[in-house]
Amino acid sequence: MRMCLGCQEMKPKKELLRIVRTTEGVLEFDPTSKKNGRGAYLCPDLECLKKAIKGNKLEKPFAVKPSSELLAELERRMNST
Repeated sequence: MRMCLGCQEMKPKKELLRIVRTTEGVLEFDPTSKKNGRGAYLCPDLECLKKAIKGNKLEKPFAVKPSSELLAELERRMNST
């Protein structure tokens, strides 16, 4: 079980999207959930993404601001599910 950064609900890991900070300090979407680095999770729901962005919840666990490319990719993934 992992907690969504947006809604703060505990859900099974397989139901969530993983974001990881690589050793280079870059935030990336991790579709396999196997990349090395610090990870955090989001529900595949646009509302959760909006809440996470509004509350700076993507920046706090990683100490890195998410790129606009990452946010666009997450939004695209959420729209396709």
